Amino acid sequence: MANRPRSSLTTPSLAKAEGRYIHVSPQKARLVVDMIRGQQAGDAISILGGTNKRVAPAIEKVLRSAIANAENTSEDVDVDKLFVTEAYVNEGPRQKRIRPAPMGRAFRYQRRTAHIVVKVGERAETEAEE
Repeated sequence: MANRPRSSLTTPSLAKAEGRYIHVSPQKARLVVDMIRGQQAGDAISILGGTNKRVAPAIEKVLRSAIANAENTSEDVDVDKLFVTEAYVNEGPRQKRIRPAPMGRAFRYQRRTAHIVVKVGERAETEAEE
């Protein structure tokens, strides 16, 4: 890829947190992560608190860790101005298991895992005013 100019919508992220090997299907986790992408950090925590999905507490834990990492890396970070710059879910390793089936057969199934990544940053002053 060539060097492309950054658009005004992308901002550098201050901190990142990863939750690895979470026992949930990545497809199911992406449904929840899509709801918080681009939201203010406080709003994202309240969205996750009201979400009735099993993976929501795990994503909230990763988000809170990213906010804490931002506070630890820089002293002049305003937590109220933080927002989720990036949030995505990658597929982790699958555990292959065997379930007994009728007539001596066996069915294979896979227990999926996910790696959840959340990055937080501050909006630029020009974007906040618009």
